[in-house]
Amino acid sequence: MTNALALILPGLGGSGPLHWQSIWEQSEPSFRRVVQRDWDQPKLADWVATLQQHVSACHTPPVLVAHSLACSLVAHWASGFGGQVKAALLVSPSDVESPAHTPPEVRGFGPIPLDRLPFPSTLVASTNDPHVSLERAEYFAGSWGSQFVVLHNAGHINAESALGGWPEGRALLEQLLRAR
Repeated sequence: MTNALALILPGLGGSGPLHWQSIWEQSEPSFRRVVQRDWDQPKLADWVATLQQHVSACHTPPVLVAHSLACSLVAHWASGFGGQVKAALLVSPSDVESPAHTPPEVRGFGPIPLDRLPFPSTLVASTNDPHVSLERAEYFAGSWGSQFVVLHNAGHINAESALGGWPEGRALLEQLLRAR
């Protein structure tokens, strides 16, 4: 891995020990988790403020590694602070506007900002993610100016997807940083 500092941004409920985000954090000293005050009843303003505190504390612009609800967090945060990061890897964005795909606890993260992100990004989605349709994920990627990568039958790209340390994701992160 390059020596870039990466901020790990879990979604609703946080990322457990078998989640690829947790494995990356444990295996790479330059990866740091942004710990939110409440993982189960998220409040957008609190999550944005916490992310901004972590970004501001970095000596160099970090890379954001977001999963699920944290992809919406990045979009909201970027509208006010976005120039302070190198890039973002956005994995399995949850469609917080869709009651068919996500629980009520995440409605406060809608509407999802659809402005182009002011930094390079890659959005990774799965063909069978229960929290977002592939079409909606592609729409987010296009709106945000993200490279769009599709994984086949990878579910929500989380611990249940049995990806382990997800080396393909690390390769996507490296590719994003090299292209920057």
